[in-house]
Amino acid sequence: MAKNSLAPQQARSRESLRKLLKAAAEVLGQHGVEGATIPRIARHAGLTPGAVYRRFPDKDALLETVILGILERQDERVRVALTPEMARQIPLAVFAEQLITSMLISYRASAGLLRAVRQFVQGRDQTAFYKKVAKQEMRTFEYMMELFLVHRKQIRHRDPQVAVAFGLMTLSSTLIELILVDHDLRCWQAVIPKDDQTLKRELLRNFLSYLGVEQHAN
Repeated sequence: MAKNSLAPQQARSRESLRKLLKAAAEVLGQHGVEGATIPRIARHAGLTPGAVYRRFPDKDALLETVILGILERQDERVRVALTPEMARQIPLAVFAEQLITSMLISYRASAGLLRAVRQFVQGRDQTAFYKKVAKQEMRTFEYMMELFLVHRKQIRHRDPQVAVAFGLMTLSSTLIELILVDHDLRCWQAVIPKDDQTLKRELLRNFLSYLGVEQHAN
């Protein structure tokens, strides 16, 4: 077959795959792992179930590709949006506030998808897929550490690297517990922040205090 006839076919194939992966992510976020069926995903993508099965042997293989793609794009966005050189120009307290604001907005906006991704990944412990996810998440985490550690001299904790790592883990764990874990928080209403603005303020205060960084009053 001539090359000039292959090019349009390849372009259509790539576009079809892009639509499929996008549809799968949207259905996963809206309906969860159990509700992300091949027929529903195919309908959302404007494809037939047969067209999906020609690319992926089953739902798990499709969702694995979707989730790894999400994590890779997230890592790429972070690296493009902020380099260590750029981070060096932002005061550490301001950088921390920007990160916490961004995380809070992202967790709220994508709670359904993040919850489903977390459930799917945790159900595949000890698999090659799980190891790929862990490796990609650690790659992004280490890059975030690198961005904060350009301000190493401002961190008064005796081990700045440990402080940044544990501080970031605490931030992430708190947001997961308050936003992504599917449980009734009504019994905790008396002790948890009452709104996101208060939550952001307390997360920032806790993070900077642990690092030993002074937080200037607004």
